[in-house]
Amino acid sequence: MSTSDQDQSVDTPIPAPDAGAATETEAEVEAEAEVEGRRLTPRQARRLRIALSSVGMVAMAVVLGLRIASRSSVLVVGVYGLALILCGIVIELSRNGRTRLGSWLLAVGLVAAIGSDWLLIP
Repeated sequence: MSTSDQDQSVDTPIPAPDAGAATETEAEVEAEAEVEGRRLTPRQARRLRIALSSVGMVAMAVVLGLRIASRSSVLVVGVYGLALILCGIVIELSRNGRTRLGSWLLAVGLVAAIGSDWLLIP
């Protein structure tokens, strides 16, 4: 399956099953319709994750440059280099439709990079 085939099959949201529609009240149906109207399509979620990863990558590159200018250390390059690699991995995961995994990796990785900078680097 090529990338264009994946985009075509994933772009349309999956409709909710109608198995219990007869027992729901009108208020529940309206509330559910409001929630569904705010959901992102898979393509929008992928693009959002790619944009956030790109912003994170630029931010880590700027911080890396500032930290190297203030003190040159292999540990600084290692921490922020790994954060840059992580952002690239998240971009690739998002392009392949793994947005939830990418979200968790991005959040945990950036918090770990900032935490290790605060704890390990003098």
